[in-house]
Amino acid sequence: MTEKYKIYVPEDMRTRLMNDAELFEFAKKDGSVNLNAFLKELLVNYFDEYREKKESLLRTIRTDLEAFPSISKKDAEMIADKIINTYMKSDEYSSEKSSAVTLTVSGRSLEVMRTIENNLLTEKSLSQYVGDLFASYLSIGRHNRERIVFREIFEDLQAAIQKKRVVTFSSATAPDLVFEIEPYIIAASKEEQCNYLLCTDTHHRLLRTFRISRIHALFVSSETYQPNADTQAKLQEIAMRNPQSASKNVSAKVQLTERGIQKFQVIVKNRPDVLRKEGNTYYFDWPARQLEDYFQRFGADAIILSPKSCKDNVRSFYEKALSAYGNKPMSQKEPSPLA
Repeated sequence: MTEKYKIYVPEDMRTRLMNDAELFEFAKKDGSVNLNAFLKELLVNYFDEYREKKESLLRTIRTDLEAFPSISKKDAEMIADKIINTYMKSDEYSSEKSSAVTLTVSGRSLEVMRTIENNLLTEKSLSQYVGDLFASYLSIGRHNRERIVFREIFEDLQAAIQKKRVVTFSSATAPDLVFEIEPYIIAASKEEQCNYLLCTDTHHRLLRTFRISRIHALFVSSETYQPNADTQAKLQEIAMRNPQSASKNVSAKVQLTERGIQKFQVIVKNRPDVLRKEGNTYYFDWPARQLEDYFQRFGADAIILSPKSCKDNVRSFYEKALSAYGNKPMSQKEPSPLA
């Protein structure tokens, strides 16, 4: 059975929810963002936690009020409800224009909506309750939001790590492959944007890393493995520094312009750690691919001096870009379409 609900939320809240849906790769067949699929997972995986948080706070406030002899148990309950429903909610979105979100729900997500409708709307509308739930979710750090949306995968992987079980799955980046791995660690990236599984490939014994939100068709087998202390130490170091990549680090030297230094200070996503500086020359010990991807955003304001392989790869990147743009000199301008 399927039902549709129209929920009104502030426009900024809708935008932020869309951003999460896009980051966590909820997509329709045409490639557009599937907000409805994302919100269904959010409702199913966060409702119980949100409700428990709210009820726990309500119990604490009620108990504190009942400690005053002048306040009856009935009055304490009424005041506690008033505090929760009126004052204990985010005002971040209170003054914004509302935007309609159509929720098409079925199965467990429909059960959640009906539970809210039938039991939890004594002092607010359905849109207000669901909006407060969304606001609570958005107040949490993004890497923990990912843990909420993909709760089942996280719990299965954590159980597999604890019980030392081999797991198999496919990845959104390689949907036709089935990976069989020994899981060791789940770690968040430096910017706490996403979580990664650090593991070893059972067939080739390679160190690997997978973004949790890209893992599909996860299966925890009955086969066990014996963790290797050296592998554990290597993966722990990767987890601390750069869990997005399990490739080996390279010693790199990068020359930055003054503008490049400014960019390095403000472009924090996937920014490599600096070993030392000598004037405008920065030294790194970082995975090559991650280093190249980061400095490709700097244009002429960053030049990788070494290793030569990284320098050549970035040069090739810009040569291909120049070719794609027509390889025309800067002085040769396109005629104006209005001429």
